[in-house]
Amino acid sequence: MQITDLTGPSEALRLVDVPEPEPVHMLSGDRAVVVDVHAAGVSFPEVLQTRGEYQYKPPLPFVPGSEVAGVVRSAPDGSAHKEGDRVAAWCGLGAFAEVAAAPEFLTFPLSDDLSYAQGAGLILNYHTAWFSLVLRGRLAEGETVLVHGAAGGVGTASIQVARGVGARTIAVVSSDEKEAVAREAGADEVVRSDGAWKDEAKELSGGGVDVVLDPVGGDRFTDSLRSLREGGRVVVVGFTGGSIPEVKVNRLLLGNTEVVGAGWGAFVMGKPNLNQEIGAAVNRLVDEGVARPIVGASFPLERASEALELIDSRGATGKVVLEVR
Repeated sequence: MQITDLTGPSEALRLVDVPEPEPVHMLSGDRAVVVDVHAAGVSFPEVLQTRGEYQYKPPLPFVPGSEVAGVVRSAPDGSAHKEGDRVAAWCGLGAFAEVAAAPEFLTFPLSDDLSYAQGAGLILNYHTAWFSLVLRGRLAEGETVLVHGAAGGVGTASIQVARGVGARTIAVVSSDEKEAVAREAGADEVVRSDGAWKDEAKELSGGGVDVVLDPVGGDRFTDSLRSLREGGRVVVVGFTGGSIPEVKVNRLLLGNTEVVGAGWGAFVMGKPNLNQEIGAAVNRLVDEGVARPIVGASFPLERASEALELIDSRGATGKVVLEVR
């Protein structure tokens, strides 16, 4: 599936035949693992790319999609991966296809405990969650984390990563359906985004949460700051709510609190060893039975537009995937 113009998710995609990728990654130039794709993850950046609103703007036309799960077709000499291995991989672009190429350092073994659809939801969401909560947010055992957008891909991953490090989780959701998804992910408590969630979170946490994980942004940001205890941190992951909030820094001064940016992709791209460390940590959570990606809607490759429209309408729960094989 190619994005051929910038008319939005319902019109921008076309099913085409293109040459199979070379064993060199198109973005980094690194030697690549070539993967026969069984499932591809669908995420908010692809929605933005159909409108030309994402920070990275490849020349048209291009194959979108950043993460896949499948079987190794070929790997560089000396690679830890070999033909026939089940893997999850981050390719940056090119995932909405039958064959994709990914850098070796962003290709990871896929446990037999996970389906290919689950594997397609492993890297972007769980690596972001580990990076955001543990490395940037300094979340520690015994702390409490409030998770916005808790029924989405990053949200459900963050609930499970937080549980994996021994933290307590409070999920913020907007409906009964999304509450069920957050509870399936393992949330300890659930509050509603259209209610007094700030006050409820402070009461449930005994005076304030230690960390807020925010992939939403928008007008709830100030109340996120107010929900913190002394020394608390709001970790900013994205702005799926559409607007970028501003903060009056006197709030940080008076509360001895922090706002922390967590841009996983920009940070890790030139750090192969860090990617492998995060991948090993996430796979430990998989082996322990803690990390289990929740797959929401799935679509065949040719219906990728519908997958993007679902995310654009904020109707998605869990991880949206394309079933390619």
